[in-house]
Amino acid sequence: MHVGNTDITDEDAAALVQRGDTHAFGILVDRYEPKLKRYGQRFLARSEDIEDIVQDAFERVYANIQGFDASLRFSPWIYRIAHNAFVNALRERRRIVDTLDFDTLLAHAVYEDPAPEERDRADMRALIERGLAGLSPKYREVLILHYLEDHSYKDIADILEVPMGTVSIRLKRAKEALKATLPPL
Repeated sequence: MHVGNTDITDEDAAALVQRGDTHAFGILVDRYEPKLKRYGQRFLARSEDIEDIVQDAFERVYANIQGFDASLRFSPWIYRIAHNAFVNALRERRRIVDTLDFDTLLAHAVYEDPAPEERDRADMRALIERGLAGLSPKYREVLILHYLEDHSYKDIADILEVPMGTVSIRLKRAKEALKATLPPL
């Protein structure tokens, strides 16, 4: 990371890029590349595909930075571009890979026990994987954006370009659908 990156907001960095400051674009890449790669893992299984698509997303960000309103939050804007790039990649390949990083998802819930049984972890991971894999993409993506990427309803609405009420309804239905896939305790 560049020295002084923490002193500038994403929005200020974007405004600097709009004025031709390429160093400021490097700041944005440093901040968002790991986040977008992690987000891409929720869509695609192959890391080289993810890296290519994230690179393409940054190219789109740079090409369209003049259209960004620096008075708004940068995060939803860049996530929307990345989201569209991942969705387009899925459409082009006519496949949806249902592999998610469940070790990350389960890190707090499963690994808190100092000596968990390996079989229990595998069973739990498989159970959640089946549940998420069974959800439609529109439900899976809101769960991922909200619970794994920590985005607010407003940010999700901006990323997916849907009303906030739609986000709320999709999250509610996604949780209900996921719960229905889990066996009773």
